[in-house]
This record gives sequence, C-alpha cells and structure tokens, in this order.
Amino acid sequence: MPIHTKADLSPSASQIFIGLMSGTSLDAIDAVMVDFGNPKHPKLLAASATEFPGALREELLALTQPGSNEIERMGRADRLLAKTLAEAVKGLLKETGISASTIAAIGSHGQTIRHRPTGEKQKADTAFSLQIGDPNTLAFETGITTVADFRRKDIAAGGQGAPLAPALHAEFFGDDEENRAVINIGGMSNVTFIPSIGDVLGFDTGPGNVLMDAWIKLHQNKEYDSNGEWASNGKVNPELLNALMGLPFFKQLGSVSTGREDFCLEMLHAKLASAPAFTNESPVNVQATLLEYTARTIANGLQFAAQNSTVDHVYICGGGAFNDALMQRLSELLTPAKVDTTQVLGIPPEWVEGVAFAWLAQQTLCHWTGNLASVTGAKRNLILGGIYSAN
Repeated sequence: MPIHTKADLSPSASQIFIGLMSGTSLDAIDAVMVDFGNPKHPKLLAASATEFPGALREELLALTQPGSNEIERMGRADRLLAKTLAEAVKGLLKETGISASTIAAIGSHGQTIRHRPTGEKQKADTAFSLQIGDPNTLAFETGITTVADFRRKDIAAGGQGAPLAPALHAEFFGDDEENRAVINIGGMSNVTFIPSIGDVLGFDTGPGNVLMDAWIKLHQNKEYDSNGEWASNGKVNPELLNALMGLPFFKQLGSVSTGREDFCLEMLHAKLASAPAFTNESPVNVQATLLEYTARTIANGLQFAAQNSTVDHVYICGGGAFNDALMQRLSELLTPAKVDTTQVLGIPPEWVEGVAFAWLAQQTLCHWTGNLASVTGAKRNLILGGIYSAN
C-alpha cells in the first residue's frame, strides 16, 4: 500500500505540478504534488511511495545489464511502467481530492535502464542516457500533460545528463551568508555545493544505497539495512575498502556521472574474488565496509567540490537520510560542518527528487532552463525535456 503524507490543501491551479521519480535503487515510485505559487517556497501538498509490481521491478533491474531480446523487452516494460506511473498519479489525485484538470503538468523522470555519458570509455558523439516509462501513455492514461526525457538535451550539449537535482537545490536551498551543500543519497549519491558567492558545483560521488541494498538482499533477503543495523554489527575491512576506492570512476571525480553500470554486485564479487585478504570475508563485515565506502566517497566528493572553501552546513536527502549509522558516520567525516536533513528547509528528504522533477516540468512549460552547465558539463544551460499533451 502507498504511504501518504498530506498538507493543508489550498491550491493555485496554474502552479500545481506532479513529480514522478523512480531511482536507481528501484525501491518505489515516488509521486509528489507541489504548489509553486510562492516562487521561493514550494509547498508540498501530498506525496506517496508506491512499490513496483514484483515482475516489473525484476525486468527493469534486468534491463540495466546486457541481455537477450533487449529491444522487445524494453518496449514492453516501457508501456507497463507508464501504466504503473499513471496509477501512482491517480492514487495521489484520489487521496487529495484534486482533479486532473487542476494539475498544470506531470514531470516524469522515468526509469533509467542505461546511463552511458562521456567518460573514459564513452566518446561524446556516442554518449547516451535512456529512461523508459512512455510519456505518451502516461499523458493519455492520466489526462495530464506530461513532461519527460529530461536528460538527453544536456547530453546533446556535451553534458553528462546528470545530476539534474542541483538546479533545484540552488534555487531553493542556497543562502547569501553561508556555504551550503546538499547531498542526495539514493541508489547513487550526488553532491551539490552552493557557495554564498560563486558558481554552484555538483556531481555524482559514487554509490549511495545501491551496494548496501544489493548485499543485504543477497544475504538476508531484505530490501535494505534498516538504520544500518546490520552494518553496525560488522567491522570494516581496510583492504577491501582500499580496493573499492581504487575504481576508475574516482579518477574522474567531478567530471562524470555514474549508475549501476559501475556499482553493482558483479563488480563487488569481482573485488571480493581478487585477493586473499577478503575472499573469505564475512557478509556482515562486507556490509560494514560498504557503508564506510558510501560515507567516505561522499565526504571525498564534497571536499573536492568545495576545494579550499569552508562548508558551513550540509543537508542530506534521499533514502540514505534514514540510515542512522550512515548519517552518524557522515556527521563525523564532515565535521565541522553542521549536518541536517532537508526537512529543516521545508522539504522532507524522501521527496526532494520528486519535487525536483515537478519543478523541472514547470521550468520546461515556462521555457526556463532546467540544468546547470557548471554541474553537468553541458555547453550552456538549456530548456530540458519533451512535452506530451494529454489532448
């Protein structure tokens, strides 16, 4: 069953948008309804998290890796996912009592099944990022204009197509008197450094929950390590940690984005089999090492982004904000910066990315830019996405 949160509804019809987000972890479809009537303080009207149907989730996970008959399978999953997204939207409308005609547009991220931006092995003219969840079907099923396909324009302009959320972070979370950072910990992690003066910087830092979730699923058949309790019972293996820190991605920190292509169980198993020091390591110690790995790579990424600047305040969002052990470790590594979640800024941490794609839909309809070239590496800021009319 969806988990719903609602605020007092006093909507302004032309400024209400729905954002849909399903991230790398594939834990749920996040649907948020946001009123942007106040340009500096978006109001979260309602939100829901809906689990994927099991078979669809397994197919989406399979499509992130090479396999047989991919085009046929992708085509089917594209339509099925769109219908599932539409049901999430309908559930949100029913819960709030707001009609589809009141919504200006849906901003749908879709599900990333392959992310191959420019980097060590990918040239600019063959770079791509692919999100599925057919926006035509979504617009038709909901009766709401849908904005989707946000990443490919940025890639066309030489960017990474990611991360896109830093544009929202800069818009709503910056401050004129202190240097701030926003860290999103979803399947992958990304950091946004928002100085009081100067350009916003942001990039993927590496894994978020993806490896920890995959490892506990393999060994305990749990979807995630609640509060980091299992990891807290283990000990970090320094040799394994060093091996993981040596992956090629980190040599390009700040210039590339990442996904399951780089951080997956296949990679982890290869590392575990590569040296006697951790071939027979206990599963709980591997989990502890993965938590430390996530925390260290985030801290290193923030240090790289801030360079010689002091970071006064760090705000965490995404599912990782609910991992107590991870939050504690980040607080230690990021000292003397104060660490909070985005809840203190008015947007609960679990809904920030959903709000970002609602905001991106508004940006597109208003012909305003949605990316930050200083973050993605694109040649310039651009209007993102395609518009799919409900009519």
